[in-house]
Amino acid sequence: MKFIVDAQLPCRLARELAAHGHDAVHTSDLPAANRTPDQKIAALALRENRIVITKDYDFVTSFLLHGRPPKLLLIATGNIANNELVKLLSANLATLETAFAQHDFVELSAVAITIHT
Repeated sequence: MKFIVDAQLPCRLARELAAHGHDAVHTSDLPAANRTPDQKIAALALRENRIVITKDYDFVTSFLLHGRPPKLLLIATGNIANNELVKLLSANLATLETAFAQHDFVELSAVAITIHT
């Protein structure tokens, strides 16, 4: 799978996904780095068939109203240490992969995975 990790999430998240065999970039890798506007992130996701991973509810609104980005993983953990977030994603990665095979909007919290249909 291909991912783009938004600015408010740690770069380590992209590295962890890459370590599991996924194509993952962080916004810090883009030309405008973490100042890349949401519209450009969504356009990149569409062009390169990437799942946007974010905590930003603006992406949820855009997804629901305009279908952009085409696939979205919302991190809904509230405040969480970066190490704990990486562990949480890793522990749930197989379930997330399965969910994205059939769905476009998935939410990961500290206690559950919610598939939005």
